[in-house]
Amino acid sequence: MTVSDRTGVRGILAPVARLDRWLQLVFIVLVVTSAVRYLERHGLGADGVLVLIGAALLTIAYSLRPLLPTRSWWPTAWVVTVTVLWALLTLAAPSFAWCAVPLGFAVLQVLPFRGAVTVIVLMTALVTAAELRIADGIDPTVIAGPIGIAVVTVLVYRALQRESAARQALLDELTDAQHELLQAQHRAGALAERQRLSREIHDSVGQRLASITLLLAATAQDWDRRPDLARDHVDVAAATARDGLGEVRRVVHGLPPVELADDTSGEALPAALRRLIDESGGPDARPEIGLYVHGDPVPLAADVAGAVLRSARGALANAVEHSGADRIAVTLTFLPDEVRLDVRDDGRGFDAGTVADASTTAQPGRAGRGRGLQGILDRAAGLGGRASIESSPGDGTTVSVELPLEGE
Repeated sequence: MTVSDRTGVRGILAPVARLDRWLQLVFIVLVVTSAVRYLERHGLGADGVLVLIGAALLTIAYSLRPLLPTRSWWPTAWVVTVTVLWALLTLAAPSFAWCAVPLGFAVLQVLPFRGAVTVIVLMTALVTAAELRIADGIDPTVIAGPIGIAVVTVLVYRALQRESAARQALLDELTDAQHELLQAQHRAGALAERQRLSREIHDSVGQRLASITLLLAATAQDWDRRPDLARDHVDVAAATARDGLGEVRRVVHGLPPVELADDTSGEALPAALRRLIDESGGPDARPEIGLYVHGDPVPLAADVAGAVLRSARGALANAVEHSGADRIAVTLTFLPDEVRLDVRDDGRGFDAGTVADASTTAQPGRAGRGRGLQGILDRAAGLGGRASIESSPGDGTTVSVELPLEGE
């Protein structure tokens, strides 16, 4: 398929913009040369004047092609005009037959292939007839030469047309593939963002909402018997709600928890874990939870520190709510090139192989169960680290997260 910016122009050479100027120059030179040769041979008689007028009209008509209105009918009208003028001049002065070469290329520019071939065949026949008229006898070269040149020219540019069409098809396929890739990347990015929000909300806002629920339930129980304690529960629930609101904003904007912001000493993360342990569980009896820090604390990248804290919150909430454990140990270890978090409980345990299934399979009355553990695995992988869950029925659970100090 030939591409052109001009309406009605569908020739196989149409995209070659620079060819116009060269064809016009060559055409004018050949017309002038042919006219001069005719005058040298025949003088400026009545026929000579007609030849000069015809040459001038042919030159003007050929030169007007780029200036004509862009209408679907003008290529055909232009070709008919210039070929008729050229044919009349060639019959009167066979030297004008040489003008067929640039004229043939111009025809290939403006007409579709079949129409251009038809015109070139007629022009070739006319050139052969004009040359035979002035030749002494039958000269085979006069017949074979124009035909051979015309055939080779048409075949070469037909091959160029097909190669150009094939190249354009490849470019179109590449463009379509790039568009599909961009759409796939957009969908993947949107899915990753949804998964991130789901994971972070579960391990931050979700846990605070669960704490608020427990506090309000305890408030209802103590409202009449222990009003002072009930008011304390309400105060703690209000503070937790305020913290949760701020955490929602930070999660939406991809920011680390506020307690980890601007940490230059490395102590913010252990302090945040201690606060988390103090807040974990309900207001009544809960498992004994201990924090153990090994190594020298160092400042961590904001996303790494946030991932450690949110993973600890999710693992600790699961242990407190589901494990039935008596003791939970939270261990934070600073290594030369990574930080490691371990949350170990002595609870009832579970089949760790079901974590992936639980993250995508809803269970009646247990909406979201398993999403926290799967979120810990996904979060670690997203930062170039690794996480593991070791558990078996009756043998407790250990959640481990290892992250590079600078993230990925």
